[in-house]
Amino acid sequence: MKKIVMMLSLLICFSIPAIAETISTDKSDFAEISSVIADAAFDIRYYSPNNFTGNKINGYKAPRAYLTKEALTALATAADDLRQQGYRLLIWDSYRPQKAVDNFVKWINDENDPGDKSFYPELEKSDLLAGNYIMAKSGHTRGSTIDLTIIKKDGGFVDMGGTFDLFSEISHPDYGNITDEQKRNRQILHDAMIKAGFKGIDSEWWHFTLKDEPYPDTYFDFDVE
Repeated sequence: MKKIVMMLSLLICFSIPAIAETISTDKSDFAEISSVIADAAFDIRYYSPNNFTGNKINGYKAPRAYLTKEALTALATAADDLRQQGYRLLIWDSYRPQKAVDNFVKWINDENDPGDKSFYPELEKSDLLAGNYIMAKSGHTRGSTIDLTIIKKDGGFVDMGGTFDLFSEISHPDYGNITDEQKRNRQILHDAMIKAGFKGIDSEWWHFTLKDEPYPDTYFDFDVE
């Protein structure tokens, strides 16, 4: 009887298809952020050398920003909320091609290229991958994750107590050793994004992913152009 049960268990296991990650170049469910949020500002860091690698990143052929249509609809809700409070969005990164993530990993493994150390002042470069600061598979590549901050309606700076892609404890959303104003500014962004249907992470105050992302197992690899 035990042998029969074991055989049935094996048959069930092998008959259930494994859930596999998919790589896609289909951009039909994506839209450019500026097409929906007209007052958004952009500083697409991976289109320029102003990032931790010190180089422009593969897959960024234009300083443009895309999201899945579902994520963009939610982002527009957050933008409306923030607009009523006197702010607008500044986008650093959104959809990120898989080839760009591969570029990050290749850079980490290149012992002769330190990149821009100011982005990881307290760490060794090898710590970035081992410590999950940089992932070989990124939520950005699924198309519903965004890195952003707020600026004033006139374009004025809003102090968040730390800059984008600073791999440091300072970047943790709940980091305590910043001013009350900086804490309040982080909270304004956080609250608007959470209300709109996004979720944050513990290590980066600027990083948000749509809770109900439409492609949780699909990684896209079309160019930003």
